[in-house]
Amino acid sequence: MTDSGQSYRFPKGEKLVSKKDIEELFKSGSSFYLRPLLVKFKAIDGDKNKALFSVSKRNFKRAVDRNLLKRRMREVYRLNKHLLSESNTFYHIAFVYVDKSIVPYDQIEPKLKKLIKRLTGQASEKDRRSEQKQSGI
Repeated sequence: MTDSGQSYRFPKGEKLVSKKDIEELFKSGSSFYLRPLLVKFKAIDGDKNKALFSVSKRNFKRAVDRNLLKRRMREVYRLNKHLLSESNTFYHIAFVYVDKSIVPYDQIEPKLKKLIKRLTGQASEKDRRSEQKQSGI
């Protein structure tokens, strides 16, 4: 714990591991995209957010590469999950890495932060418009 009472841990209770919950998230959850990440999310009745990180085996044959990307995404989430707790809604969230090349941490970090802010509705209208232009919507 830090002085502000904020925890930077990512304990097992915050990981989305239930097969039933994951299937329900991918079947009926909403999503949005900001290269290189896709976010699937679903609002839930609960007391904490749960996250899942995924990298396609089709795009990265070597487990070392998949694990590297998941580790980078987890680290950014761990350091910025407090942005999610500012809203009163709790989510099941899946962060899916969809790019076909390995992106460095300093490029993943601002994108994942933007996605978290957009998820909580904190992103300004200007940020949303620029994201739409980037994704071609």
